[in-house]
Amino acid sequence: MLERPDVPLHNNLSEGDVREYVTRRKISGATRSDYGRRARDTFASLKKTCCKLGISFWKYLMDCVRGDQSIEPLPALIEARSQSS
Repeated sequence: MLERPDVPLHNNLSEGDVREYVTRRKISGATRSDYGRRARDTFASLKKTCCKLGISFWKYLMDCVRGDQSIEPLPALIEARSQSS
């Protein structure tokens, strides 16, 4: 018997998360520096997280840049989502 029946027995969701990233990397080629790679990875992760939370990635970025704080920090949104499930 499974202790966590809500956790899928496959990793299809994880595979799907990286598929878009890998495709873009193959098309555009590698980055020229370690900083470029880290920036690309960070923004790709933020975009996927925003998408999963139903938040506009661009609105989130603009909120961060302007310092509006009209959108809750992503860790708080993730925690709220996990507690509501």
